[in-house]
Amino acid sequence: MADLVGRLAFHPGELEAQRVAGTSELAARVRPIISDAIPRGAFDFLTRQRMLVLGAQDLGGRPWATALVGPEGFLSALDPHTLRAGATVVPTDPLAEALTGEADVGTLAIDLVLRKRLRINGRWRPVDGGGELDVHQAFGNCPKYIQARVMPDGPAGPRPVVTRSEVLDTRQAVLVSTADTFFVATAVESGADVSHRGGNPGFVQVVSSTELTWPDYVGNAMMMTAGNLGRNPLAGLLFPDWESGSTLQLTGTAEVRPSRNADGPATGQETVFRITEAVWTEDAFPAGWSEPVYSRFN
Repeated sequence: MADLVGRLAFHPGELEAQRVAGTSELAARVRPIISDAIPRGAFDFLTRQRMLVLGAQDLGGRPWATALVGPEGFLSALDPHTLRAGATVVPTDPLAEALTGEADVGTLAIDLVLRKRLRINGRWRPVDGGGELDVHQAFGNCPKYIQARVMPDGPAGPRPVVTRSEVLDTRQAVLVSTADTFFVATAVESGADVSHRGGNPGFVQVVSSTELTWPDYVGNAMMMTAGNLGRNPLAGLLFPDWESGSTLQLTGTAEVRPSRNADGPATGQETVFRITEAVWTEDAFPAGWSEPVYSRFN
C-alpha cells in the first residue's frame, strides 16, 4: 500500500515546484485524476493511436525522449494495469539498449488531430515485438498548446542514418528555433516521465549551440516536469521534423528559473536546457505530416 500511495502522491520536488509557481491549491484539487490504472474509457483511445512518446534513462542514467510508431492497434491495454506496445525503437536509438531489459519509463499517447493525450508511467519489460508497461500512474492532460496535424500513412524510412555531436549544427538549430512541438523526458528515484511542450514557432530560443530556453506555460498545475528537475536536473528532449521524418534527440541538464521575457501565456518561469549530446536520426519517423493547425491557447 505504501508504494501505491507514493506513486499517486506528489513527491517533494513537485510540491516545491507547485509552491514556487503558486499552483499548490489547484494541484491538490486535480491530483485525484492520477490513478494506478488505465481508465476503461481510454482503452479504445489507445488502440486508435499510431504514436507513443517514451521517456527513459539510458544505461548511463541520462534521460532521453523517443517515439514508437505503428499502425492502429499497435497500442493496447491488456488490462487496466498493463499497456502493450507492439513496436520497438530503431537500433541506433539512444534508448535501444536500455529497453532490451526492464526500465522505468514515462509514456505519452497523444492524438494530434483531436488534441487528446494520456500519460502512462510505469515499469517497462521487453516482449516479442515490443514491450509491456506495468502501470504506476495514468492520467489525462488538457488539450492546451497541441498543434493539430495528421500523420501520414506508411512507416518510417527504410534505414535510419545517425549523426552524433555535442553541439547543434545549423540544420538542427533551425529545427529547434522553428519548432512548435517537442517532448521532454525527466526521471527521479520514483520513476520516469515524458511530457509535451507546444507553442507558436519560435517559442524555443536557441541561445547558443549548446543552450536552449523556453517559457513555461500555464498547464495542469501539477508541475511534474519542473518538480522532477528540482530533484534531478538531467533531462532529454525530442524534436520531430514532421516534414522529413528526421528526429533530433538531446540530452543534458535543465533548470527552471524566473523568466526574462514576460510575453505570452507564461507562468513567469522559463526552462534553460544545456546540451551534452545531440543525436540526429534521418528516417527515424514517418515523413510528410500535414501542416499544423495552431492551438488557440498559443
